[in-house]
Amino acid sequence: MNKTAIPSAGGYWLRDARVMACLLDAPVGPVDGEGLCRVDLRIEARLIADIAPAGTAAEGIPLRGGQVWPCFVDGHTHLDKGHIWPRSANPDGSFKGALETVAADRDRHWAALDVAARFEFGLRCAWHHGTGAIRTHIDSEGARTSSSWEVFSRLREDWAGRVSLQAASIASLEIFTGEEGARLANLVARHGGVLGMVTTLQDGPVPDWFQPALERFFALAEERGLDIDLHVDESGASGARALREIALTALRRGFKGKIQCGHCCSLSMQPEDYARETIAACAEAGLSVVVLPMCNLYLQGRAPGRTPRWRGVTLVHELKAAGVPVSLASDNCRDPFYAYGDHDMVEVFRESVRILQLDHPFGDWARAVTAVPADVMGLSEMGRLRKGARADLVLFPARGMTELLARPQSDRIVLRAGRVQQSELPDYRELDAVLGLGA
Repeated sequence: MNKTAIPSAGGYWLRDARVMACLLDAPVGPVDGEGLCRVDLRIEARLIADIAPAGTAAEGIPLRGGQVWPCFVDGHTHLDKGHIWPRSANPDGSFKGALETVAADRDRHWAALDVAARFEFGLRCAWHHGTGAIRTHIDSEGARTSSSWEVFSRLREDWAGRVSLQAASIASLEIFTGEEGARLANLVARHGGVLGMVTTLQDGPVPDWFQPALERFFALAEERGLDIDLHVDESGASGARALREIALTALRRGFKGKIQCGHCCSLSMQPEDYARETIAACAEAGLSVVVLPMCNLYLQGRAPGRTPRWRGVTLVHELKAAGVPVSLASDNCRDPFYAYGDHDMVEVFRESVRILQLDHPFGDWARAVTAVPADVMGLSEMGRLRKGARADLVLFPARGMTELLARPQSDRIVLRAGRVQQSELPDYRELDAVLGLGA
């Protein structure tokens, strides 16, 4: 597969491609055991002009059975805290260590120029790898809050037409009981954001303050017409109960906006009957769940000198079977919550398949990094292969799914509006000055 073969102007066919049938409005020809079908795609006037059975086109660019995907959608990231690891490493890899290290780094360093440099570095990585839309959480407690939201708004404008950007606040639920919570909700609304918070329930009874605070949080979102995006039960505590309370609160209030809950790790540690009831409530309430396998595998179950006993992730198969939309996302990159990552949704999907056993069969899990998060973000035109959609595509030489998932796919070709994207991964040395590092 050669980039230079793809025209820089005019229309053309991509011949003999494999596509996941679940990313089409309807299958085009036979579907194999891995969920793939063979097609010819016509690219014209920046759009997908046609999707036809393989063999339709008499001439064009031969993909020789290589795969074509729509550009990816990353529905849960933290671009504002990304890439601070060289400056502020997690001392022990623990969740507590991450919280404390990030808080100290934020208070000391997160001026607008610092956040903007790291934020845009992450965007450039995601862009190069083939991501078309991102929802990032913005740390929204303390003196740096307004500045970070201003950085987000400026970069959203700068990157319009390349990566569609959304932002959600992340702050403790407790602050929403007072005036600080109302001010934050107003700030989020002014920036066209999503109202978010993090629950901190562990084992034991639900404290008396929790439900009134949750009601107030929902009310603030309702009053401003905001969707909700929450960090929920990110621990191995079997007694954590926030996910269920959120679903029941949404049902009781008849909440009309979209609700996304991230992590939900504790669900996999809870009794089967309780987990089934919680999942049923989530489905009835119309919640979606975003899973962050790489970060939670890294953080959860960590103790010095002890091998982790669980994978740190939630009940994805059971949630999906119950009708809860499930997506996969990158979460943190090179910060105290996750020392690794490159904002690459191919890596996210590859590792998710392994960690969560999303194979044999692969089913429609490809939608979890494309169409499902696009729908959650209100971007229903993205994450699909359909006639009339903008030709934002990722081409892989890999034919079957084991070929796709066995290697990093560093030789992928990204098309934006049908033209080859000319980009390079940014060099980490670009961040040395902002991080205060030597050469």
